[in-house]
Amino acid sequence: QAADSKREQFRRYLEKSGVLDTLTKVLVALYEEPEKPNSALDFLKHHLGASAPENPEIEALRLEVAEMKEKYDAVLEENKKLKTKVKVNLVIPYYPKRVF
Repeated sequence: QAADSKREQFRRYLEKSGVLDTLTKVLVALYEEPEKPNSALDFLKHHLGASAPENPEIEALRLEVAEMKEKYDAVLEENKKLKTKVKVNLVIPYYPKRVF
């Protein structure tokens, strides 16, 4: 009796949180695939991951990566300019041949 009650509570919890609906949609999508994927589990993971709400921390990290890429690109450009400047300003000593 207690086990049935716990199961029913858990089922209602899954229903309220949208888990059952989401799982059903993904399983129906897999069922309706004309060519079944080699890995049903990968299909489920991909489709469940795509439907999950975006974690704010992930978005913050994406922004940080974009900023770091911009800084990296700027440093690469500066490095390129400095290398060119060094090549232009590089003085190669000239030693004429001695004639004796």
